[in-house]
Amino acid sequence: MNAAVFDAGEFRKALGAFATGVTIITTRAADGTPVGLTANSFNSVSLNPPLVLWSLANSSASLEVFRNAEHWAVHVLATDQEDLSGRFAKRGIDKFAGLECDTGAGGVPLLRGCTARFECRTAFQYEGGDHLIFVGEVQAFDRAESAPLVFHGGRYAHATHRDAPGLQPRTAHLAGSFSEDFLGYLLGRSHFRFFAPLREALDGEGLSDMEFYVLSTLTLKPELTAQELADGMAGVLDDRRKAALDSLVGREMASYRNDGVIAYELTEHGREVALRLISRAKALESQVIERLGPDAAILKSLLNRLLAEIDPSAATLWQAP
Repeated sequence: MNAAVFDAGEFRKALGAFATGVTIITTRAADGTPVGLTANSFNSVSLNPPLVLWSLANSSASLEVFRNAEHWAVHVLATDQEDLSGRFAKRGIDKFAGLECDTGAGGVPLLRGCTARFECRTAFQYEGGDHLIFVGEVQAFDRAESAPLVFHGGRYAHATHRDAPGLQPRTAHLAGSFSEDFLGYLLGRSHFRFFAPLREALDGEGLSDMEFYVLSTLTLKPELTAQELADGMAGVLDDRRKAALDSLVGREMASYRNDGVIAYELTEHGREVALRLISRAKALESQVIERLGPDAAILKSLLNRLLAEIDPSAATLWQAP
């Protein structure tokens, strides 16, 4: 499916084929040699424009090839492709020997039989500690209904790990205090710690947490009415929503019209800032997901269920007008 005719729902389903599992990234070197490696750091960034990311260790022998590549492809492997995963994880062999491949943009080799494939053009590159993070604009993709391959703890798996036997939360000093396993404490501390590395980038753009939340919300649709924003942020920002919107408009990151219905949209500047920040946030998520392994998919599923229970209006912004 070409980018010009992207269906957002189908694209989301294709991205969802990745179950914190195994991908193979391929490209073609300047001398025409096909290059590929196994990676589990794949993540989605944005639906519009369609962006994805993955990361590669600075010590990788393939780093310079991918750093200089204009195009590359991400393959989400299916459960019957364990041998392919192992092959592309090795060094010093011809990984493409005997394989029948399709050819994508820029001559990139495309593996067959995968759960999903994403053909990408390099959009951004970020230094991420001992890794280089690649953000790519998806130019074409395809997917199958096959189950994805999952890898965790040094082996392929389809199950999650249980907590260590006998592991119990510590008791609070004051009777009636929040315990260590209190849901609000776990959610609150996780939220602040998760976004802590992003706050330096927010400070660099002069944005508060609230302004970033509103800015990123405006990326969900080409235009959002004031009523849609009010409904979608009910119980989250409420009276602070208007102040954040006014600030973004004043700084020319957003614009609005009022022809009987007040509506907001991102400016080109706002769109660029939003994508930079969301790419960084997604890079953070990718690192956490890599550590959690298959548990990440379960965590997301549970949080989605929790949100549906305590905030039925949360899906408002995702609904078609």
